[in-house]
Amino acid sequence: MGVLSQTLKVSSHSHMDSAALFFLTLIISATSVASSALATPASCDFPAIFNFGDSNSDTGGLSAVYGQAPPPNGETFFHKPAGRYCDGRLFIDLMAERLGLPYLSAYLDAVGSNFTHGANFATAGSTIRPQNTTWQQTGYSPISLDVQFHEFNDFHRRSQTYRNQGGVFEKLLPEEEFFSRALYTFDIGQNDLTAGYFLNMTGDQVKGYIPDLMNQFQTVIEYVYNQGGRSFWIHNTGPLGCLPYVLDRLPITAGQVDHIGCVGPANDVAKYFNTKLNETIVELRKQLPLASITYVDVYSVKYALLSKAKKYGYVEPLVACCGSGGRYNYNMKVGCGWKGTEDGREIEGKSCEDPTVKINWDGYHYTEAANKWVFDQIVGGAFSDPPLPLAMACHRP
Repeated sequence: MGVLSQTLKVSSHSHMDSAALFFLTLIISATSVASSALATPASCDFPAIFNFGDSNSDTGGLSAVYGQAPPPNGETFFHKPAGRYCDGRLFIDLMAERLGLPYLSAYLDAVGSNFTHGANFATAGSTIRPQNTTWQQTGYSPISLDVQFHEFNDFHRRSQTYRNQGGVFEKLLPEEEFFSRALYTFDIGQNDLTAGYFLNMTGDQVKGYIPDLMNQFQTVIEYVYNQGGRSFWIHNTGPLGCLPYVLDRLPITAGQVDHIGCVGPANDVAKYFNTKLNETIVELRKQLPLASITYVDVYSVKYALLSKAKKYGYVEPLVACCGSGGRYNYNMKVGCGWKGTEDGREIEGKSCEDPTVKINWDGYHYTEAANKWVFDQIVGGAFSDPPLPLAMACHRP
């Protein structure tokens, strides 16, 4: 009996230990799953995008004001002109696709627009600060960033007044709550830098007014925040010294050309702009505690593509696809889609045979193929600060 009793006691303790271990394992597993869920932020489910910028994200603003971007613009994806200075889609189009939203209608486009899921205030040639010139004189848009904000402010207020009337307005305008839940995207600044160069300023002189650009940029971000904007996705500027129109128009010495043929000093100015932009965003995060602000290093990705173009399946990275001839297939007087005369002969800005193997489209802008390549590198957050994917840009670090 003593041995049997002892055996029963051991057996009983063994079953109790097994049960306790089982429940402990369940608790640890549940805690681990919960911790994992907390560590991975949920998708933001952005219901809308409101975009501010220049031609890198213009989906029809300038075309609505000064006439449509002519063919062959749009030929690769839309198979017709679509308000974009590109053969196909831009970053902003690819972003909308990734977020499951329709392409953004340009705010200035009165025909066929639908603003249910956002609006695009960008226009080609736009700058952060207003230019003391006209579009006809220099190609810079009068719709500078401050004007774009005024458009947004007016749109925010009036869209709700009309939407509340119901009917067709309810189907074409965003819900009020979308303004606080939307993603606000910015891609602007390149034209501010080239504007100085084309006024014969030195690189140091261009750098000298960048702090003023940052002050004006910061003011607009604060204004949007005060309107309820909380999630911001901000691109820095690309290597402008690698663009055909800069290579063609700036006086360049052999010593200023880097190993891939870009203008080193112009790229240095772009990098300085980006440094100041990053510093401005750091300051904005302190001042706007409810904002999620993502800084995206587009410069590094674009330069990597240009540097290793052959490796990634591209040819002649510094030569435009659509143009009327010249070293970089860029002609300031006869651009992509236009006709003119030079030295007594007619010339035309035509598309190259295969835009999918070209990086630059028209001397100013990237092809859809290059846009897609760059987008694929940045969408996951690898070049962002904080390193969050596009779909999670509402989260703060």
